[in-house]
Amino acid sequence: MVPHRASPAIRKVDAVMVPVPDLDSGLRFYRDRLGHQLLWRDDELGQAGLGLPDTDTEMVLTTRPGLVPAWLVDSADDATAQVVRAGGRMVAEPVDVPVGRLAVVADPFGNELVLIDLSKGTYVTDASGAVTGVRNPAG
Repeated sequence: MVPHRASPAIRKVDAVMVPVPDLDSGLRFYRDRLGHQLLWRDDELGQAGLGLPDTDTEMVLTTRPGLVPAWLVDSADDATAQVVRAGGRMVAEPVDVPVGRLAVVADPFGNELVLIDLSKGTYVTDASGAVTGVRNPAG
């Protein structure tokens, strides 16, 4: 008998987190010297999103440790439950973030996976890239 296959929980790489000592020095290197476009900046979170030219995946500079990808999912809660049912474990329960929900799980091999959904929308920014709000996914 062929085992039941769930539909994939993970849709794509949303962002790769790159730790930096502070956002200004990180932006001087990645934006000013390497030419990556600033998409958004949130000083409260200690993060700034930079565009990568051949994809909609973002490079997110972060003042928090850990070089990990953030995986885009339809629902952080559902994807977390699916990973746990499949033999993974919960690292951090799903929580609200400005653009949706985020959770951290681990696969059976100890790899941590950051799962994020954009259920609340995407960042709205001013001309300098500072986050001014969230655009609802419906418009």
